[in-house]
Amino acid sequence: MKKKGLVVVSNYYKNISDNLLKYCLKALSSNKLEADVKIVSGALEIPTLISCNLKKKYKFFIALGCIIKGKTPHFNFIASAITKSLLDLSIEHKVPVTNGIITSLTRAQAIERSSKNKNKGQEAANAAISLLKQI
Repeated sequence: MKKKGLVVVSNYYKNISDNLLKYCLKALSSNKLEADVKIVSGALEIPTLISCNLKKKYKFFIALGCIIKGKTPHFNFIASAITKSLLDLSIEHKVPVTNGIITSLTRAQAIERSSKNKNKGQEAANAAISLLKQI
């Protein structure tokens, strides 16, 4: 039986998230891993949805999305809260929770980090794969 995970994707920046998801699932598939996909409207909702699914039989979780800095400090609060929440969930529940949420200063940076060559979704999948091999 394949190890199955959950990928939670914020579609706030849909074109960016679609690329993150595409390369994430490609990396998982090439390593014979399966994942359900759930979509949320914003990145802040990702940790909550992961938390609500911890009791299910998932062996790993991957967070995907994008946060682009605006003119207020909101970006810093959201990025910090999500990062801490994902790490806390992983440590507390002893399950891999990897972070493929792009935090960038501009849309151009986010597009670059969701491209084929520098895809953070693929990196998050590879991080989960690496952890699964060691636990």
